[in-house]
Amino acid sequence: MSKVLILEDEESIRSFIVINLKRNGFDVLEAADGYEALSKLTTVPDIDIALLDVMVPGIDGFEVCRRVRETNERIGIIFLTAKVQEQDKVYALSVGADDHVSKPFSPTELIARIHSLLRRVNVYRESSAKVSFTSGPFSLDLISKQFKKNGQLLELTPTEFSLIQYFLEQENTPLSRDVLLDHVWGKDYMGDPKIVDVNIRRLRQKIESNPSEPEYLQTVWGHGYKWKGDSK
Repeated sequence: MSKVLILEDEESIRSFIVINLKRNGFDVLEAADGYEALSKLTTVPDIDIALLDVMVPGIDGFEVCRRVRETNERIGIIFLTAKVQEQDKVYALSVGADDHVSKPFSPTELIARIHSLLRRVNVYRESSAKVSFTSGPFSLDLISKQFKKNGQLLELTPTEFSLIQYFLEQENTPLSRDVLLDHVWGKDYMGDPKIVDVNIRRLRQKIESNPSEPEYLQTVWGHGYKWKGDSK
């Protein structure tokens, strides 16, 4: 049974979400403010997904996400927010979120997003094959779930890890945004396709010496992105 934490200060909304999560077989933890959520996320083991409202008492959802990501890249994080400005969506992803759902939302949409993210989280956690990749100064190990540059470990979220894995599998092959969405987020993903671009920018910040002039994770104008390797 997958374990989900919901941070929402409005009891009626939180109860509605909790009921629907339990109906779909999830083990649910609740938090009404940012500090309570942060405490549970750092002390309760094996939380798979965190659903974070932004505007909550104590510390806001953005700060909860940022602090959690300092020590935990394995958990999946989805923001539930009434904020619809583009900069808010981008900021949510930049602090470590995997996805965002704008209020009001239907239970069906939320459950679908959770299942989509769970697939990425589980792929990230499970060791399905003894496979590793190397490309220039980078190495990726699917057993240990480690990605390194010049031997130094780089911390990636499950979504970032899935993206890097796919890029390395398709080294030097241009990949469109739609192809990346289908492979990493799933064909049933109903969110903003710009989530690909935000995750690419976040990855470049972690792996490139100069993110504004990427050497490895390159833009292919008019098509998408590619990983520039040394095999071709």
